[in-house]
Amino acid sequence: MLDAPDLQKLIFGRLSTQAIPHDPIILATFAMVVLGGLAFMGGMTYYRAWGPLWRNWLTSIDHKKIGIMYIVLALIMLLRGFADAIMMRAHQAMAFGDNAGFLPPHHYDQIFTAHGVIMIFFVAMPFVTGFMNYVVPLQIGARDVAFPFLNNFSFWMTASGAILIMASLFIGEFSTTGWLAYPPLSGILQSPGVGVDYYIWALQIAGVGTTLSGINLIATIVKMRAPGMTLMKMPVFTWTSLCTNVLIVAAFPVLTAVLVLLTLDRYLGTNFFTNDLGGNAMMYVNLIWIWGHPEVYILILPAFGIFSEVVSTFSRKRLFGYASMVYATVVITILSYIVWLHHFFTMGSGASVNAFFGITTMIISIPTGAKIFNWLFTMYRGRIDFDVPMLWTMGFMVTFVIGGMTGVLLAVPPADFVLHNSLFLIAHFHNVIIGGVVFGMFAGITYWFPKAFGYKLDTFWGKCSFWFWLIGFYFAFMPLYVLGLMGVTRRMSHFDDPSIQIWFQVAALGAGLIAIGIACFFIMLVVSFRRREQLRDHTGDPWGGRTLEWSTSSPPPDYNFAFTPVVHELDAWHDMKQRGAQRPTSGFLSIHMPKNTAAGVVLAGLSTVVGFALIWHMWLIAGLAFLATVIGAIVHSFNYKRDFYIPADEVKRVEDARTKALAALA
Repeated sequence: MLDAPDLQKLIFGRLSTQAIPHDPIILATFAMVVLGGLAFMGGMTYYRAWGPLWRNWLTSIDHKKIGIMYIVLALIMLLRGFADAIMMRAHQAMAFGDNAGFLPPHHYDQIFTAHGVIMIFFVAMPFVTGFMNYVVPLQIGARDVAFPFLNNFSFWMTASGAILIMASLFIGEFSTTGWLAYPPLSGILQSPGVGVDYYIWALQIAGVGTTLSGINLIATIVKMRAPGMTLMKMPVFTWTSLCTNVLIVAAFPVLTAVLVLLTLDRYLGTNFFTNDLGGNAMMYVNLIWIWGHPEVYILILPAFGIFSEVVSTFSRKRLFGYASMVYATVVITILSYIVWLHHFFTMGSGASVNAFFGITTMIISIPTGAKIFNWLFTMYRGRIDFDVPMLWTMGFMVTFVIGGMTGVLLAVPPADFVLHNSLFLIAHFHNVIIGGVVFGMFAGITYWFPKAFGYKLDTFWGKCSFWFWLIGFYFAFMPLYVLGLMGVTRRMSHFDDPSIQIWFQVAALGAGLIAIGIACFFIMLVVSFRRREQLRDHTGDPWGGRTLEWSTSSPPPDYNFAFTPVVHELDAWHDMKQRGAQRPTSGFLSIHMPKNTAAGVVLAGLSTVVGFALIWHMWLIAGLAFLATVIGAIVHSFNYKRDFYIPADEVKRVEDARTKALAALA
């Protein structure tokens, strides 16, 4: 028989009232989150929106709605991740000499770790996956992805990981190890609390969703292309999506494996990453970067695809050098796997190993540079429209080139010996991730928003957001290059030399400008929604785009295509218009569609409970929740009655209305 203390420990583990933080900043944040949550729930209840939200969105297996939910998740987590960033910048601007700043060192360490984890795993990755989910099936002429339910489940597993990250803010603490959790700092001796466990289980659960999404999209692109769409007739965004998902399927299992080994070290006392009993901490660094460097290209390749679509559309020209763009994408995909060691040139591998990885790192800049020239040649003699997506693209080209050049500098081992642990590296990394990935995601939002919602975004607020982001970026990160060259190391929360304070104050000003840019973006969404009738697009071709996704209505119907399109040329939609192809007026059939399901929400919710229980050593709850997850998955697999048909007369009604709208515009 278990006595009361043992039973309590079995149920609650190490969870107690002491897990609630007492830091005034966290308490104020908690109060704001509670008030915001209550206001949101009150509004949803007042407008009776809970039912439609559940039926039409949360349980949806429509790739378009799932893609939008991914992007909404990314925007929400962007606010949290940027809040961490601006707190760090504000703290560093004042933490000099006798002024300790407003963040205690332990809290600061949690913030910079959470910032990196959130921005990579829960902002950039959902952005990228959301765009691939929404756009790829429309570009290849498919009605949905290959495995619609798996798509829903993948999203909710990603959201589950984000929930655990957010929970760490108010229950316990987050990791203080930095976003890659190097041992021995992440070992049980140096980090005995729950912070590293939050890190492990949030990433493991979200990683399951990312890996399954990668498998799903590879199957979709390889097996579900429209008749006539050979590989070399696929849109460039689809090509970059294919290469991205190949990298995801190859790289994320490595992340899963290395976190499993770290978990065994922490939970069972194994010695994979210690110096005892044959362990080796450098093996962790090798494995984490075998995942980590391909991850950089997992993020940037879809952004390259977005820029290719945008440049062609707003230059009113075909993309220059389509074949070379494809080959450059494939070469980047391959080379991204043989450059990981440049992240630790200083570990003592020797001159030969360092030379090999330095040279391969420099080589990878060649196909990337080829892409830049292709975009420039596409713009050459084009009738360029400087609309918001094109502004983001041009800002990217200037900013990313600077980041790329500093990357080549860091690829030189002797230079890296001096700069590898300095703020120069921080500036470089943000140069390519913000200037490449973030700018690409905002270009994609403003470019494809009319396709998703049927109306354009307000141009004035879109341009305000762009300029504040661009100028703010240069103010925020160019000073870090200077500080890095001066020898200022990263991961520091306090400095003694007052002569460098001005540079941190300029960086804090830049972060403030970026904050205004983010605010302008959300104002743009609100203003555009209120003016949606004036901004509405009735053509299905809002930017004069020429790729296949524009041949559907805006927004597309649930079934995407009433008739499977046949592709004859690379520029499929332009070819259809040139051929004078008419939309069919007869021969409509009932369309088979899978029903929505709550299984993804339920299974991911149970996974969240499993993760939370394992973090706090609540073994009984963890076991029961895991058992319920397995049973739920088995029960769902036997649920055959999930399908329905959209009647042929309903399909005909929608397509007739679309044909009339096009005829009226013509």
